[in-house]
Amino acid sequence: MKYYLLITIFASQLTFSQHQFPKTDFISPLDIPLSLSGTFGELRSNHFHSGLDFRTQQKEGLNVYAIADGYISRIKISTFGYGKAIYITHENGYTSVYGHLQRASGNIQSYIKQQHYQLQQFEMDIFPQPDELQVKKGEIIGLSGNSGGSGGPHLHFEIRDTATEKIINPFYFGFDSFIKDTKAPVINEIIVYPISDDAVVNQSQLPISLPLSLQKDGTYLASKVKAKGTIGFGINTYDQSDNNYGKNGVFKITSVLDGKNSFEVDFSSFAFDETRYVNAYIDYTRYKKLNQRVQQLFYHKKYPLSIISAPNGNGIILVENNLSHVYQIEVIDFHGNKSKVNVPIQFANSAAKIVKPIAKTEFKIKSEREHYFKKENVSIYFPENVFYHDTFLNIDVTKGILKLHDETIPVHANFSIAFQNDTIPEIKREKYFIASVSGAKKSYHSTKIKGNTFTTWVKNLGQYQLLVDMKAPSIKPINFEEGKWISKQNTIQFSISDDLSGIKTYNGFLNGKWILLDYDFKTNTITHDFSDNVVIEGKNDLKIEVVDNVGNSTIFETHFYRSQKP
Repeated sequence: MKYYLLITIFASQLTFSQHQFPKTDFISPLDIPLSLSGTFGELRSNHFHSGLDFRTQQKEGLNVYAIADGYISRIKISTFGYGKAIYITHENGYTSVYGHLQRASGNIQSYIKQQHYQLQQFEMDIFPQPDELQVKKGEIIGLSGNSGGSGGPHLHFEIRDTATEKIINPFYFGFDSFIKDTKAPVINEIIVYPISDDAVVNQSQLPISLPLSLQKDGTYLASKVKAKGTIGFGINTYDQSDNNYGKNGVFKITSVLDGKNSFEVDFSSFAFDETRYVNAYIDYTRYKKLNQRVQQLFYHKKYPLSIISAPNGNGIILVENNLSHVYQIEVIDFHGNKSKVNVPIQFANSAAKIVKPIAKTEFKIKSEREHYFKKENVSIYFPENVFYHDTFLNIDVTKGILKLHDETIPVHANFSIAFQNDTIPEIKREKYFIASVSGAKKSYHSTKIKGNTFTTWVKNLGQYQLLVDMKAPSIKPINFEEGKWISKQNTIQFSISDDLSGIKTYNGFLNGKWILLDYDFKTNTITHDFSDNVVIEGKNDLKIEVVDNVGNSTIFETHFYRSQKP
């Protein structure tokens, strides 16, 4: 049954690549030459990149166009993630997504403002009806920006199957024609992994990097692998298009053992519930220690990630007595440029000079089972399948800090941590929370309090501590002084911050009426635009209230004068 499943997955990927997608239905979402800062499936922190990132000439405010007729089916405004995003459903069965916008345009922006004031909140996720916000191909739907979790001005662009919501590589829809790419992918490094307990590679029980030499035919030859036992390979690779300095993700990686397909990675499409499996796919420990993302062309235990297939097993190679093998890795970009590495493998019954350290501890994890551990006043509960494979953990509590192994082991799903503390008076318990600790940085985690027990759910190993926050947030005006006339200003801005638990809510009231405050967490600023027409002629009374995650609040009250006359 397992073999049949792998063949089915491999066959489905072949079928997908042969599917006929509409190549001429869509136009570019920007009216500048497209330059990529991110490709589909690119390896990111805890996820695969779900679209294309287009540069916007290092600035905001470029026109963003609807790529085809349709209707706006979703508008999501978020402090993090995609920031201000618009979703358009098209008649051909696909939905396009435009993220990190500065703002929408025309009647779309008016609709959004109306929803903000109706809901009285900045963040929202709304789903207009098909007849509410219809758009035409080439219509300006918004301006490019840097909102949400964006690291710089750009447009995040996606295409999804409307019925299944699976994300599809936009290059299948003709967007590859907007990008000139004559460069072959770059192969930085090939890593070979001893896998079985008896495995040795080039006299090492630890993963080693293979030197590469460029051949006359343009391929690479790796140094000979002398091994015994079961081994696997990984690759550090990236792609670049013409006139592009960024290091982007590749489209396909295929490995072949002795002429037979061994492992394939195909960044054509995937579902959102698969995306965290990036941590199982890469060498996560190496990534955390060296900040290098090595893509492993094998797996120990099958996980449901549709971009990978292993038609003849799991990509793991058994090197037996007196046998040699030829292993090939080919990396391909969407435009057909290729890079290839040949790796000779030879059996060698050599003892290991580099020995793998024994990592056993008293806390053993069987990944398919749930586990409950207790250390001093701290309890940890791991549901089943939180981890990708069996492992051992180091767990200790020192001076009130839980040291839960370290971040070099990936975690797929939430697990709980509970601190018990009898010394905290009941009246003060609501100000306590569990924080993750990394050096001087302390990050809030939503904490449930029941009696003397404080519980949170998290997705990372590391250090955790029970902290108290008694300090209220800070509010400071940026572009005005109390009692001044500010008739020439279009906006009013404040800096808001909280030293420990972080900001939970913020609200503004102008002359007793709620006003929209646009929050940018990257700069800790909130901005009100006077074009909302809440401001009145002459004196205006303003109140800002900010509440942190444990309920500490600050109210800032002031007044200013403004004339609306031209």
